[in-house]
Amino acid sequence: MDKPIPLRKIIHIDMDAFYASVEQLDNPELRGKAIAVGGSSKRGVVAAASYEARKFGVKSAMSSITAMRNCPHLIFVKTRFDRYREISRQIREIFLEYTDLVEPLSLDEAYLDVTKNKKGHPSATLIAREIRQKIKDKTGLNASAGISINKFIAKIASDHNKPNGQKTVNPEEVEEFLEKLDIRKFHGVGKVTAEKMYRLGIFTGADLKLKSAEYLTQNFGKSGLHYYNVVRGIHLSEVKPNRIRKSLGAERTFNENISSEIFMLERLENIAEEIERRLEKSKVAGKTITLKIKYSDFTLQTRSKTISYYISSKELILEIAKELLYQEKMKNSVRLLGISLSNLNTDKLEEKEQKEEIEVQLRFEF
Repeated sequence: MDKPIPLRKIIHIDMDAFYASVEQLDNPELRGKAIAVGGSSKRGVVAAASYEARKFGVKSAMSSITAMRNCPHLIFVKTRFDRYREISRQIREIFLEYTDLVEPLSLDEAYLDVTKNKKGHPSATLIAREIRQKIKDKTGLNASAGISINKFIAKIASDHNKPNGQKTVNPEEVEEFLEKLDIRKFHGVGKVTAEKMYRLGIFTGADLKLKSAEYLTQNFGKSGLHYYNVVRGIHLSEVKPNRIRKSLGAERTFNENISSEIFMLERLENIAEEIERRLEKSKVAGKTITLKIKYSDFTLQTRSKTISYYISSKELILEIAKELLYQEKMKNSVRLLGISLSNLNTDKLEEKEQKEEIEVQLRFEF
C-alpha cells in the first residue's frame, strides 16, 4: 500500500542578479548600466551579470573575453563576498521569521517550507509576497519566488516571472504546468541531457510523460526514474535546514597556461592546503578524490580514485592528486586545476528518500 504523500507548501526564493544588484545598490553610478561581477583579465570569469548586461548575452560562468566581445561597454566590478554574505544573513533572518525549515542553496537562494509557519498564515502565495517586500524594505534588493507543492516545481516556478515577480503552481495546476514545460526548463536537465532527449523525441513535459519508467531508466540510468516521477509532480525531498554536504573542493585558474608538471604540482599543493582548511572547518573527510584539469583549448577532464578509508590531510590528498596527475600524459598546456573530495563521511547521515510512485492529490489553500 502506498504511503500518503506529505502535504507541503514550498517557496523557492531567488535573488535577482544578486552580486550585480548589490554592486549597483552600493554604487549609484553603476545603476542602469551593463556590469559584470568578476575578473576582467583574459583569464577572468563572470560571476554574475546585471540585467542590462544579460540583454547582450552576458551570463555567469562566461569568460571575460567572450563577455566583452558580446558587450563592449561592459563594466567589470571585483567580487566582494563579505558584503554579499552580510546581506545574505539579513535575508536569512527574514526567512526565519516565518519558518525554521529554511534550506539555503547559496548566498542568493533558498527553499522554505511554510506548510506550518510561525505566522499561522494559510497562504504560501501571500507569505512569499510578504517576504519579497521585506527583503526590498530591508536591503533595497529585488527577489523572485516560486510557490508549489514541492521543491522541484517551486524552483522552476521562480524563474517564470523574473525579475521581481513570483508564480504559484497550485496542486490542481501541477499536471498541466509540467506537461506544457519545455524539457530544458526542467531543473536538473542540462544541455547534454536535453540534446539526448530531443533525439529521442522528448521536447516537452507531455512528451516525457509518455515514456515508461523502464524506457527512461534504460536511456538515462538512475536519473530516468527521477524524470519519470517529477513530470508527474512527485518529488519527495524535504526542505533540510542542515543540508548535508556532498562534496568539497577548490580550484585555480592560472594567469598563464602551465605545461610543466613541476609547476602543476606546486599549484596542487596550494589547492590541497585550501581543501584541508575547508575540511577542518566543516569537520568532514572523504574517500573519493577527483582531479579536475581544464586545458588551454578549454576541454575538461576529470580523473578520480576512491580509497577504502576517509582522509582529510593535505599530505594524503596531494599524494593521490599526484597519482591522478601522472595517470596519463597531458594532452595540452593547462589553464585550470582543481581537487575535490566526495563520498564524505556525512553520506551515512543522509536520509533515504522514498521512491514509490505515488499519485499526487493535494487539496489545500495556496
